[in-house]
Amino acid sequence: MSLKEKPAFAKATAGEAKKNQENNDMVSVRDLISPAGMQVSANFLQISSKYAKTLFVLTYPRYLQTGWFSPIINLDISLDIAMFVHPIDSVTILKNLTKTVTRLSAQLSSNEEKGLTRDPILETAIQDAESLRDELQQGNEKFFKFGLYITIYADSAEELEKSATRVTTMLEGGLIYTKPTLFQMKEGFSSTLPLSQDKISVLSNMNTSPLSTSFPFTSCDLSSNEGILYGINRHNNSLILFDRFKMENANMVIFAKSGAGKSYTVKLEILRSLMMGTDVLVIDPENEYKHLCETAGGAYLKISLASENHLNPFDLPPSIDDESFADTLRSNIVTLIGLVRLMLGDLTPEEEAIVDEGIRETYAIKDITANSTFSPDMDFPTMSDFQMVLSNMQGAESLSQRIKKYTEGIFAGFLNNKTNIDINKQLVVFSIRDMEEELRPIAMYIVLNFIWTIIRSKLKKRALVVDEAWVMMKNENAAAFLFGIAKRCRKYYLGLTTISQDVNDFLSSNYGKPIVTNSSMQLLLRQSPASMDVLTETFNLTKEERFLLLESGVGEGIFFAGLKHVAISVVASYSEDQIITSDPSQLLEIEKAKAELASENNQRG
Repeated sequence: MSLKEKPAFAKATAGEAKKNQENNDMVSVRDLISPAGMQVSANFLQISSKYAKTLFVLTYPRYLQTGWFSPIINLDISLDIAMFVHPIDSVTILKNLTKTVTRLSAQLSSNEEKGLTRDPILETAIQDAESLRDELQQGNEKFFKFGLYITIYADSAEELEKSATRVTTMLEGGLIYTKPTLFQMKEGFSSTLPLSQDKISVLSNMNTSPLSTSFPFTSCDLSSNEGILYGINRHNNSLILFDRFKMENANMVIFAKSGAGKSYTVKLEILRSLMMGTDVLVIDPENEYKHLCETAGGAYLKISLASENHLNPFDLPPSIDDESFADTLRSNIVTLIGLVRLMLGDLTPEEEAIVDEGIRETYAIKDITANSTFSPDMDFPTMSDFQMVLSNMQGAESLSQRIKKYTEGIFAGFLNNKTNIDINKQLVVFSIRDMEEELRPIAMYIVLNFIWTIIRSKLKKRALVVDEAWVMMKNENAAAFLFGIAKRCRKYYLGLTTISQDVNDFLSSNYGKPIVTNSSMQLLLRQSPASMDVLTETFNLTKEERFLLLESGVGEGIFFAGLKHVAISVVASYSEDQIITSDPSQLLEIEKAKAELASENNQRG
């Protein structure tokens, strides 16, 4: 190089240095989205605070069912899935299949000449090869190399192993076997990034039919040939037709904020269940079911201090099946002890023993003992009889005085009378709106006990709706009684529906989550941000599902049935809407139309 060329070289070098300096000063998109650091181990990766592990599918069974991969996609764990499909020239495959069929046929002929027993595996291989060759020749099938890789993410190495074991076990249940990308975790992780780079190249031969079963973009549906219409699947617009009595139990819980449409949804289910022959009983705290009850020709019973309708908690049902009268009596005594706890507050062990003995003595003065036989003409005791027994028992003076307000005081009309109601209707609604706030849990407890007595007396297909169930969940004894019904109602062909707008109060109870666990169906409608954390923990909601519940409109949410759950939109026809609406403006219009119609009829008369 001459001296004259040196300045030009120096100038070029300075320009490149300046350009490189400018590039170094700029932050690229790759820098922004890259993790702070990554540690590569033989069996996993640590990416910042997350742990990752990649699996590849090694072998498949002879047959694959459509949607076999859906359970993995619907798992409540974080994972990335990559599918690599490489088309193969059919001419090449046909030549190889012809050679394979020739070789296998020659081996089969050789075995026959030697007098060996038939080999079913060899015969099946020939049949499969010939069938595939025919399909490829006719153009019905094509041939591919297929690679399937799954990267699982977790917050700790222990959680990562549990999730990986869960995925592996689910796939092995379908005879699909996987292996981790040992010592190739970085390559496995890169292969599942959206870069279209297969750095593992663990491929399986597949033709079109089995490959199509791996199509991952499926959505759950709950359509069946039986049951009632609950709503529309928001993902694929299919109908959500379901029979709750076909599940392991017919229980259902509904959580929603005020105004989200929970009562509207339940009333729609009630109306459609009535058409299918199901008897329905409702505990109504706000008179929301009155219009539905009157339209459907049901019995609407007001429960209050001034009401003429009375329920006696000492009533006993006739025994059914193999249950003896002694068992029935014992069960009702336990229920009555819970009622006394609810009325008087917590009892000491000594007081509880006195109450137990007092209830038995109260039945005994009416000649009702474990050795008795049920009779429809039995004269059941009342709360006054119980108070009289306590007043004559040693050590029960305080209990007797405390219970007087329910026998002689202002609350006497509610608890201290014989039962005088008949519920021979397909729809029966117990309204407790006019009951004092202090007595509401007691009223719900007594109504539930009365309903439970009726249910146990005659086996029939029924649904029991407890609206604003959080009122009962605030008291330990009332919550325990509701949980007892949830556990045992399947035996009596009953489906329990519990509704609550106060999710935190319901689930913070010792019996809240057990009631959810003992319910095969759950319906979550629009929620408030304050309740989302506890709902996410209880139902294992994803971020997308949390957002859906926060942004849903009226009557929209997530419907869970067993292991499936779908996004639901509750819809009703015009006629149904007129019957079940809770909108005050609509109700006023309906009442106005009724009045005008009545006035016209009077004028004609």
